[in-house]
Amino acid sequence: MAQTLTILGLESSCDDTAAAVVRQTEGQAAEILSSVVHGQTDLHSAYGGVVPEIAARAHAEKLDICVRQALAEAGVTLADLDAVAVTAGPGLIGGVMSGVMCAKGIAAATGLPLIGVNHLAGHALTPRLTDQIAYPYLMLLVSGGHCQYLIAHGPEQFSRLGGTIDDAPGEAFDKTARLLGLPQPGGPSVEGEARQGDPKRFRFPRPLLDRPGCDLSFSGLKTALMRMRDQLVAEQGGLTRQDRADLCAGFQAAVVDTLAEKTRRALALYLAEAPAAPVVAVAGGVAANAAIRAALETVCAEAGTRFTAPPLRLCTDNAAMIAYAGLERFRTGAPDGLDLTARPRWPLDQSSPAMLGSGKKGAKA
Repeated sequence: MAQTLTILGLESSCDDTAAAVVRQTEGQAAEILSSVVHGQTDLHSAYGGVVPEIAARAHAEKLDICVRQALAEAGVTLADLDAVAVTAGPGLIGGVMSGVMCAKGIAAATGLPLIGVNHLAGHALTPRLTDQIAYPYLMLLVSGGHCQYLIAHGPEQFSRLGGTIDDAPGEAFDKTARLLGLPQPGGPSVEGEARQGDPKRFRFPRPLLDRPGCDLSFSGLKTALMRMRDQLVAEQGGLTRQDRADLCAGFQAAVVDTLAEKTRRALALYLAEAPAAPVVAVAGGVAANAAIRAALETVCAEAGTRFTAPPLRLCTDNAAMIAYAGLERFRTGAPDGLDLTARPRWPLDQSSPAMLGSGKKGAKA
C-alpha cells in the first residue's frame, strides 16, 4: 500500500520566517497544504541590507506564529504529522539556530522525527515538488547568496559543474540597487528600472566568458557599474532617471548574457551523460527575474531540452521546499537526532573543492 507522508517544514536561514505543510502519497504528486511566509523587509530597509541580529530576533518572535498559522491553514494538528523538517544550514547562523531550536522543541514534545535540511537542497528539489521531474536533471540554483550549476542525482546527491567565485547574482543586484539609491531587495528594484532603460547604452563586462568552464563572477560587474555611475556624476553633477534606468538595463543584460552562455556550457556537460529525459531547471530568488528566465528558456529551446522553473512564490525562500526536501530525505534515510546542529556553511556537493574558501566552520560553497 502506498505510504502517505505529511511533513511540517520550517525555514529561517535569512530574512524570511516561514512554515509550511506538505503531503505526498508515494507515486503521486506532492500537495502544498499550506505555506506561510513572514518577511522582514521593513525591519532591514533602513540599513540597506539584512542585519543578522535583527533577523535572528525576528525569527525567534515569529516562528511559533508561523507554525500555528501553517497548521491551521492546512487543517491539521501536530498529531497528524509524520515528521518535522527544518533548514539546518547554510545561512545566517542566528536565524538557522532559531529554526533548529523551534523544530527540536516540536520534535521533543511530540516524539515526531526531526529532519535537518540543506537550504540549497530545498531550492534544488523544488522542481520535483512542482513538476515531478525525474533524476538526473540540471539545476541552476541562483539566489542572493548562491549561484551553482548542479546535476541532481538524488535528494542528497549533487554534482557541481560550476558556480560563483565571488558575489552571487542576487548579491550583485542588491549592491547595484544600493549604488543607485534603489530600495531593497535589489532584484525587483533593478529589474523594474531596467524595463525603462536601454540595455545597449552602457556595455558592461561579461565576466569569465573568455575562460572555459562554468564558473561565474559578478563582483567586477558591480564595480564596473559603480565606476560608470561615478563618471556620470562627475560629468553631469548627478544622475538623471534615464541614466539610472539605462545603468540597470545594462547591468541586467550583462548578467543575463553571462548566465545564458554558462548555461549552454553546463547543458553540454549534462547532456554528455545521456540522461533519459533531460530537463534544465532553475530555482532560487533570482529565478524570479523575467529576463533571466526568458534567456534560459531560449538556451533550452535551442538544445531541444525541456526547461522548467517554479512559480514565483516558490523561487524565494519558503518552507514548502524545506518540507518537501525533508519528505524526500525521510523516505530514503534515517531522521536526525535532537543533537542536530545549525550550520552556517554546508556545500551540496561535498566531494568538490570549496569555491569560496574554507575555514573553521567548513567550506562556504
